[in-house]
Amino acid sequence: MKAPSVIDEMLPLEIEEFLSWMVSERGRAANTVAAYRRDLTAYSVWLTARGTGISSVATDDLIAMIGVRRAAGLAPSSIARQLAAIRMLHRYLVTEGERADDPTANLEGVRVPAGIPKPLSEADIGSLLDAVVGHDPIARRDRALLELLYGTGCRISEACGLSMGDIDFDGRLVRLFGKGSKERIVPFGRTAAAALDEWFAPGGRIDLAPGQWRRRDDATAVFLNTRGGRLTRQAAWAVIKKYGMRAGLDDAHHHLSPHVLRHSCATHMLDHGADLRVVQEMLGHVSISTTQIYTKVSQERLWQVYRDAHPRALAGA
Repeated sequence: MKAPSVIDEMLPLEIEEFLSWMVSERGRAANTVAAYRRDLTAYSVWLTARGTGISSVATDDLIAMIGVRRAAGLAPSSIARQLAAIRMLHRYLVTEGERADDPTANLEGVRVPAGIPKPLSEADIGSLLDAVVGHDPIARRDRALLELLYGTGCRISEACGLSMGDIDFDGRLVRLFGKGSKERIVPFGRTAAAALDEWFAPGGRIDLAPGQWRRRDDATAVFLNTRGGRLTRQAAWAVIKKYGMRAGLDDAHHHLSPHVLRHSCATHMLDHGADLRVVQEMLGHVSISTTQIYTKVSQERLWQVYRDAHPRALAGA
């Protein structure tokens, strides 16, 4: 008998109640709950195929599931994410009295290799920003977008979500809404301020504004597309790729990603002596350990410079 697919599987009531609790009691965002639903649907499919269920699954079953996932070549980060959803579900069931025991309680976690972001060098950042030439509306928009991304370390989604009321031009401050709609105020420098001023001056944003706004949200958007709508994350990502190619940064030696300017901002600030807590606050990291990843980058770069520059760094090697 063929195991049910993820699409046609009916979720057990325990999972549906857990997902509802995540929304009503924990206030989790729709995207977060959707991710939990996908992982727990896959979990339910696996339990059915194994001939067990939510109320009877044991620790040994979960160990076997992890083994199957690994054998299938699933990335450790994906297995760890699925396991996190399963742990949350079973803790909830114990709290609600649906199960007396938690089969995940003594389950070892899945080790995920620490990924160190690969920032661009300061010279590469300069080349990327210098690749925006001209003063037409698109060039002004793209220059303002890239300068703001690098100047504040904000996420692309945060930049695209900006409304004009979120920017204090006199104080050179921007209000950003991060994950979970958490608000933070971040400063930006003179270069980003000049780029934004040009974008909002005649010949800039106003030239992309339509005769009639399709949505009220578009009318207040900081960054517009060519049709007069709010710039999307995908379009902003395309902007980075476009100028990365112009600057010759699209080869195997450079890592262009949606977060490349954010990574570079954090690393360069730490390189120049910024306090780790300040960078944490600026990037909107909940945990300082997330920000500490960038200290590893800086240390690696320090060693690279030392090996390349010090006459006795490789003596006797």
